[in-house]
Amino acid sequence: MAQGETQPRAGCMEAVTGAERFYRDSTERFQYLELRFNKIVRLAATLIYILQTILYTGIVVYAPSLALNQVTGFDLWGSVAATGIVCTFYCTLGGLKAVVWTDAFQMIVMVAGFLTVLIRGTSLNGGPTKVWEDAHEGSRLNIFDFDADPLRRHTIWTIVIGGTFTWLGIYGVNQSTIQRCISCKSEKHAKLALYLNLLGLWTVLACAVFCGLVMYSHYKSCDPWTADFISAPDQLMPYFVMDIFSSMPGVPGLFVACAFSGTLSTVAASINALATVTFEDLVKKGFPNLSEKMSTWISKGLCVLYGVLCTSMAAAASLMGGVVQASLSIHGMCGGPMLGLFTLGIVFPCANWKGALGGLLAGITLAFWAGTGSFIYPAPPTKSIPLQLSTLNCTLANGTASLTTAAPTAAPERPLLADTWYSLSYLYFSAIGCLGCAIIGLLISYITGPTKGEDIPPVLIKPVCNLLFFWSERLKTLLWCGVRHDSLEIDFEKKLPKVTANKAFKNSINKETHCQISGYNPEEKSYTNMSRESRL
Repeated sequence: MAQGETQPRAGCMEAVTGAERFYRDSTERFQYLELRFNKIVRLAATLIYILQTILYTGIVVYAPSLALNQVTGFDLWGSVAATGIVCTFYCTLGGLKAVVWTDAFQMIVMVAGFLTVLIRGTSLNGGPTKVWEDAHEGSRLNIFDFDADPLRRHTIWTIVIGGTFTWLGIYGVNQSTIQRCISCKSEKHAKLALYLNLLGLWTVLACAVFCGLVMYSHYKSCDPWTADFISAPDQLMPYFVMDIFSSMPGVPGLFVACAFSGTLSTVAASINALATVTFEDLVKKGFPNLSEKMSTWISKGLCVLYGVLCTSMAAAASLMGGVVQASLSIHGMCGGPMLGLFTLGIVFPCANWKGALGGLLAGITLAFWAGTGSFIYPAPPTKSIPLQLSTLNCTLANGTASLTTAAPTAAPERPLLADTWYSLSYLYFSAIGCLGCAIIGLLISYITGPTKGEDIPPVLIKPVCNLLFFWSERLKTLLWCGVRHDSLEIDFEKKLPKVTANKAFKNSINKETHCQISGYNPEEKSYTNMSRESRL
């Protein structure tokens, strides 16, 4: 519950702040990196994002296929292929509009499925009070575990610190999120959409947590995974659904629809974002004079290509262990360094392109070193599964023989780092990548010559020092590092890099709007997406 309530909120706040940076006449966030640094940094970030999204989407496609296999016996890989085909089909034909509207419908289906399982499971296990008592007796409500050991998978520190960095990367700099924001009518609407998203996320996380408590109450004396009734922990929920709804044919289908709704939503958004980034950063750069018709066909072709790649990546996802841990690990390993890169650009005026590129590579190296090692050499059970799982009342299929515990086998040899660096909680991968990128980036920037604040347009920098030192104008000005945040008139055409062929940055700046770009609405104090308005 702590992770579900604290980290998404922090990520949403970062996304709201980021909306002010990205909300220009733009279709994707990497244009900011070219304006702030150069094309090389933008290209490096694009390639990392493509890698991250393909890996993550493979996991998302694989997860509900496990559920369908458990509930219906349908072939696992046939389900994977069907999921990929459906997502690719409606994303290719409908574009972002199809993604947004299907997301809204799928959210309703997901919550309905959760509530059905919650109500039925709670009633079969003696009501909410009994479920809560069982969870308390089994130490499942020990939320405030202040163990400082970074090797423990879930403690208050891993959730608050590591989880915050992870969700900042997901909400603050992820193209799928930013793309939804800039599709809104104005910056004000984008912020409102993010706050509503936060409420929806809290709802889904709360349902998932309480479903877990109900499952523990139901299986506290016979854990199906430990008893080998299921082959993976990710099959526990569908196994539970089949168990409690065995006398109600057809109802398990609602759960399958619930699981697939989340997948269709995420996969379609990811494919659309991948196609957008690739077209804007790679295709358009190489072929700037493409006609609108040809651009449309290329975008649709990219959707098909990425649909095939993401579906194929599900095979690798089957080797990564639990889907929740694997997906957040991927977000941490790739999203953490990306968060560090944008932090360098938005917060630190002194950072130059060499520091940004070097920091990004250093952050990716550190995060992938820790993450890949954790996949190869998983943490010992004492760190990853510290709570007891009972099989006391389990019986074999014939119902006569009690389940026996297999004799322990000799543990395989593990390298020195396996029980230290490789056993770090997966929630810390994002923090490692982000901090590594920011620290190394600043060091390289100072060694190679920091960027002068006077040369950076204020619109590209967020003066966070204004919030921390609001009481001292002199101190705030000092910490601006030369950036002219107090200027009433700035010639952006001269100050921005040559890439500012973008029309949004060419417009003259009105003194009365205090250096705001075209599309600024002084009454709402927000920007209007001019490209969207022209399309409407």
